[in-house]
Amino acid sequence: MKFSLKLLLSTIIVIALTLGVSGFYFVNYVFETALEREIDQALDENSILRFAFETAALNVPVKYDLLSDGSVGQIASNLETGGQSVRRLLRLSDEKKTILYASDGFAADDVLLGQAAENQYSYRVIRLGERFYIQTASSVDALGRVLYLETLRDVSQVFKERDMGFLVYRRMTVLMLLLGSGIMYVISIRLSKPIRLLMDATKKMTAGDYGYRAKQVSSDELGQLTQDFNHMAEALENTIDRLEDEIEAREEFVGAFAHELKTPLTSIIGYADMLRSRKLDEEKSFLSANYIYTEGKRLETMSLRLLDIIVAKKGSADLRKVPAESLFEYLRSMFGMNETIEFEYSYEPAAVLADFGLIQTVLVNLIDNAVKASEPGGRIEILGRRESGGYRFAVRDYGIGIPAEELSKIAQAFYMVDKSRSRSRNGAGLGLALCTEILALHGSKLEIDSTPGEGTCAGFLLREEG
Repeated sequence: MKFSLKLLLSTIIVIALTLGVSGFYFVNYVFETALEREIDQALDENSILRFAFETAALNVPVKYDLLSDGSVGQIASNLETGGQSVRRLLRLSDEKKTILYASDGFAADDVLLGQAAENQYSYRVIRLGERFYIQTASSVDALGRVLYLETLRDVSQVFKERDMGFLVYRRMTVLMLLLGSGIMYVISIRLSKPIRLLMDATKKMTAGDYGYRAKQVSSDELGQLTQDFNHMAEALENTIDRLEDEIEAREEFVGAFAHELKTPLTSIIGYADMLRSRKLDEEKSFLSANYIYTEGKRLETMSLRLLDIIVAKKGSADLRKVPAESLFEYLRSMFGMNETIEFEYSYEPAAVLADFGLIQTVLVNLIDNAVKASEPGGRIEILGRRESGGYRFAVRDYGIGIPAEELSKIAQAFYMVDKSRSRSRNGAGLGLALCTEILALHGSKLEIDSTPGEGTCAGFLLREEG
């Protein structure tokens, strides 16, 4: 069942219960008030008739000081009309509660008469046919006799008014329910609009439209829910985009890895087959063996770097206090034999918090990339300086540079800006990917600034150990 329909039905039930209880209470209260008023008037009328009977009895000549039954009937007959156009319904009984006089139409039974006692009033509400009456009873002292006076007061109008009140109430209830249902239907549709918009948004997102956002139409809790949903959808879209990028990167990784394997393996198999199938002179045999050795070393380097990347992603760094000078001395000894490139070292003494072996790997890879990007006779600067946030290492070359659109991709495994140039120099596009993973273990990141044709500066910041 829809939320708007639930809201509508709940409101109708509440309105029906409220109108039912309040209407019944109101009509019944009016009825009981009117009935009590009629009861009071009936008792007052009985009291007046009792007084009138006693007064009339004093004026009747009697024999032996005793009021006769005939006189009782005569007085009762006079009291019945009382000079009014409306007849009273009354009944008089003697001491033994034997009926002495009864008005025409006085059809009540003797139950109340049987309960009557001297010096007290009693009453009851009875129904005779289609009409309702208040029957009263009281005792009368008349010339030594104790008589019992009963009256009937027609209160059918009170009951008719009650029935009419319930009828009007039922009609008004139905009218109010219809009117309230119409109003609540409009309100429920408006209140549930944010929910419908959210449902539409979830359906569109389920269908693959992750960029769709639900329209916020209110500023209440449902509006806040819509806003939170849109934030969740945005986070989900970003996550999906990231996963898609990762899947695409993995596919590119697999394709590049297969290509990187295929190229050296093809050369190795070809030259090995040449050596195996025919006899070559010494020079060709040396060249073939050299090709096999060179491509084999490239496969070895690529395999080791892939292993390093996997280990770096799953491992942790053993961070210790490392003097920056020791790192630069290591680099001097590592690249000191290279006579085709001019290396310049400029650094400030300091101690950094690092894993010595892993940071060596990062710096060697950065310098190796700089060498591959430089022409013979080029210059590479290896820098180290203290900053407010730590100690910065940087490697600057003045080689071919990197286009701006390539900067976001160069840290991906197997990605190479100039593939032919990199392969010709034993590159596989794994160095910067390894650097990125190692620096992540140190809480740092690789920062690259490059201009095509002018060179590249790659650096990172490590925490300084005081």
